[in-house]
Amino acid sequence: MGKSNKLGFWVLTALVVGNMVGSGIFMLPRSLSEAASPAGVIMAWLLTGFGVLMIALVFGNLATRKPNLTGGPQIYAKELFKSGSQASTLSGFMSSWGYWIGNVAGIIAVITTFAGYLSTFFPILTSKTPWFTIGGFTLMVGNGLTFIVCTVLLWGIHLIILRGMESAGKLNFVATAAKVIGFFLFIIIGLFAFQKSNILPFVAMRADEAGHALGMMSQVNNAAVNTLWAFIGIESAVVFAGRAKKQTDVKRATILGLFIALAIYMGISTLVMGMIDQNTLIHSDKPMIDAIQSVLGPLSGKVLAGIGLISLFGSTIGWVMLSAEVPFQAAKQGVFLPAFLKENKKGLPSFSLLLTNGIGQLFIFSTVSKSISGAFDFIIVIATLAYLVPYFISSIYQLKLVMTGETYKDNRSRITDGVIALLSTVYSTWIIIAGTADIKTFTYGIILIASGILFYRPLLKKHFKVKQKEALSA
Repeated sequence: MGKSNKLGFWVLTALVVGNMVGSGIFMLPRSLSEAASPAGVIMAWLLTGFGVLMIALVFGNLATRKPNLTGGPQIYAKELFKSGSQASTLSGFMSSWGYWIGNVAGIIAVITTFAGYLSTFFPILTSKTPWFTIGGFTLMVGNGLTFIVCTVLLWGIHLIILRGMESAGKLNFVATAAKVIGFFLFIIIGLFAFQKSNILPFVAMRADEAGHALGMMSQVNNAAVNTLWAFIGIESAVVFAGRAKKQTDVKRATILGLFIALAIYMGISTLVMGMIDQNTLIHSDKPMIDAIQSVLGPLSGKVLAGIGLISLFGSTIGWVMLSAEVPFQAAKQGVFLPAFLKENKKGLPSFSLLLTNGIGQLFIFSTVSKSISGAFDFIIVIATLAYLVPYFISSIYQLKLVMTGETYKDNRSRITDGVIALLSTVYSTWIIIAGTADIKTFTYGIILIASGILFYRPLLKKHFKVKQKEALSA
């Protein structure tokens, strides 16, 4: 691997922060207000923050104890079964497949948010004027232009990464630094502009799609799936462990990145609720901009939108890098299609990058028929559920290590890691149950993960060939 593809501590930290503080920071205040009252939102943040901290500690611990297992949390699935068995290969493949597709959906969530903030400068991106009609389908001008913007951004990032992963990582670092500074300035302004009346009533009813009233716990369940989206990307440093200059940087970058993201998310989401009334917030495609404009006027909104575009540009780089790396590393571990091992002269996973963005292009078609906020909501729920399976598996694998005593020399650390792994498992299970309570979401999630079976056959053939060679040589 060339030096241009090795990543240092600060670049790894920027990938963690950049991937977590991406589309969620801009769109979640609206999604959360729609899902729950202010009391439910705050409870969801507290539960999610604690749960994700447990998951982060599991990731950091596994990265230290199993440094040879690179490529992301989904890789641990194959370690739950006997090495080299078909069960090991199948579980590793299905987990990698779901995690990869979830990553691709993550790219599109960031890109659609980019288009939403670009509409601050070009309002035509939200135009409802009919462009043309084919059969019974009418394409609106705004939807068509949003599709074009998202497509250009996706393939533009593709070309940037092909120039070298380290240079792309440094560009992501600059964008992340700019947005962290911008967000902390927003928090300072929000502290002075916060109005208690905007978050009242603090406890209020919400309704589901069928119009049924939701109690507090149901609201917390709904909001928790959305708040978890804020922390998707916590495993970014773990995914790039194979490209880290020092393995110790992986755990440090994960923990530091988590606390930076926590400070930004909790500060901004709470303050936005106090800067504009709940009804305005629920119907906003650009909640942070609407909030800052209500305090400082239209010019401030454009400044924030500019910071947002820089932020989202950097996040898109990070997400595309991450998404292409996942199947590449999984193929190196023998649990994904061999074609993903193809690299270009610079050591970049060229085939994985091309196919990842190709599938991303298909997701972008959701912007043709949905509003920007509608496309975002649809994508993040499906993507979050795809991520939860590898998170759950990582926790189970940590429990396995604790129970068997593998890599442990003293009981004290086993007990501590066991408690952390148990709490992480309980949290992951709760979110999976909450996220799949809606039958439509459950169906989409099952289809997404099960679709990987269609592509498992080539890997199965390879598995049998290896077994035959081993039998002949025995």
